[in-house]
Amino acid sequence: MSASRYVNPFTDFGFKKLFGEEASKPLLKDFLNALLPPRARIAQLAFKNRERLGASDAERRAIFDLHCEAENGEQFIVEMQKAKQNFFKDRSVYYATFPIQEQAQRGDWDYRLAAVYCIGILDFSFAEHRSGATGSGEVLHTVQLKNQANQVFYDKLTFLYLEMPHFQKTEEQLFGRLDQWLYFLKHLEDFGEIPRIFGGEEIFAQAFHTAELAALGPDERTAYQRSLKTYRDLNAVVDTAFDEGKAEGKAEGKAEGKAEGKAEGKAEGLQTAVNRLISSGMNEAEARRLLGLD
Repeated sequence: MSASRYVNPFTDFGFKKLFGEEASKPLLKDFLNALLPPRARIAQLAFKNRERLGASDAERRAIFDLHCEAENGEQFIVEMQKAKQNFFKDRSVYYATFPIQEQAQRGDWDYRLAAVYCIGILDFSFAEHRSGATGSGEVLHTVQLKNQANQVFYDKLTFLYLEMPHFQKTEEQLFGRLDQWLYFLKHLEDFGEIPRIFGGEEIFAQAFHTAELAALGPDERTAYQRSLKTYRDLNAVVDTAFDEGKAEGKAEGKAEGKAEGKAEGKAEGLQTAVNRLISSGMNEAEARRLLGLD
């Protein structure tokens, strides 16, 4: 059994325990309201089916961590991303199409859509930001469709990404509700007691109670330990595989003088990651999904 007092929120179990259960709706609503712009403030939330199928059998299945709807019809996809993935941004855009398409109405319809927000809590950094590009070190990235004059062209589709490795504030530096939530998520597994900054906050009292390992039943503890092992294995395997893939690709590309060498080496590294995850007990479909290969 883990020596931690609270669950790791970056595991599938921990994330869904905190935000994905009916009893935890107040936590999710408070977190989203801290993150979203004031015009998108949520009064009530309803969970929707996490699994969406395309219009035909030929289209791929999309599985969201959380999919919910506000009382005004606005849609929210919330995902915890645990590892660097190829085509991660493409995947975000692809997922966004499902809550858009399902708003279609039969008969006469004027195509008016409710807003869709795709929220990614990332346990990694975008590669371009690690290299020192504009935006390096920022935690929150807000992305919308803009024109050549940098003016918002369409304000009903918004992507919000939180790069958790960039959140480095101490308890004394926290300012505002979003900072409190990010500090909570970043350090929850390491807390031995509830920090002073959360004292007297009813919503966080509920969050800590929900996340407490001692409050879990035997089946939930088993499920959490399994989820925690998968999370740790995934981190170790992916880091190793990506490093190996980059090294192999660089060597092969240099030897052959071709860009294909790097791509082939990275592909081999990703396949190694798949194989290692399978050997740790994960099925192939889940391993490929976590690595962004399907």
